[in-house]
Amino acid sequence: MPAVDLFIPCFVDQLFPTTAMNMVKVLEAVGCEVHYNGNQTCCGQPAYNAGFKAESCEVATKFLKDFPNEPGRYVVSPSASCVGMVRNTYTELFEGTPLQTQHYGLQRRVFELTEFLVDVLGITTIPGAALPGQYTYHDSCSALRECGIREAPRQLLDSVQGLTRLEMAETETCCGFGGTFAVKFQAISVAMAEQKVEHALATGADYLISTDTSCLMHLDAYIRREKKPIKTLHVADVLASGW
Repeated sequence: MPAVDLFIPCFVDQLFPTTAMNMVKVLEAVGCEVHYNGNQTCCGQPAYNAGFKAESCEVATKFLKDFPNEPGRYVVSPSASCVGMVRNTYTELFEGTPLQTQHYGLQRRVFELTEFLVDVLGITTIPGAALPGQYTYHDSCSALRECGIREAPRQLLDSVQGLTRLEMAETETCCGFGGTFAVKFQAISVAMAEQKVEHALATGADYLISTDTSCLMHLDAYIRREKKPIKTLHVADVLASGW
């Protein structure tokens, strides 16, 4: 039974706690021993993206302490964005420091949920998962470009009973969120969200699904404001449906 330490990002903790609980439900269903360190906080990505490298490094140092290297244990998160931060950006933050080796150990153990299920455990079907309807999938920038995740979420979603995939145009195009980008460049950000939602609507899908709650929050805000007939869902929420 693989041991898993949950890495719950700020967005999920504060705004989408049900997604975190659904991830636990899925991991336990496939036989994982799930652990949660309540002392964990941010991975440091917001500070880093805003240009505060020193402050980000302080937060990242705490993260390494919260997730010490232990043989046979994995760190799994419902956010490819934050996994990308830990896996890739920490390399820059800790280069040439005493913590570099510790990061290398963590780098090999941290995974986004779908890549952990498919690429590590070899699981492509969650027994009992069911959701009637049609879905289209949004490749988040972090999942695709930072973590190389593309097929794993589709494999899992395609195995959900009653759910059919309809690929949208330009699925790999950014949704427009980008953290502080959405605040600093609001008009551009909204226009990108509009384009993404229109591509999704053109498929006739009932659901717009992704690995990142930050993308989904941004897209859902536009959908709700414009009263568009499509619902956003995180992949963990879909895999936990029907059972």
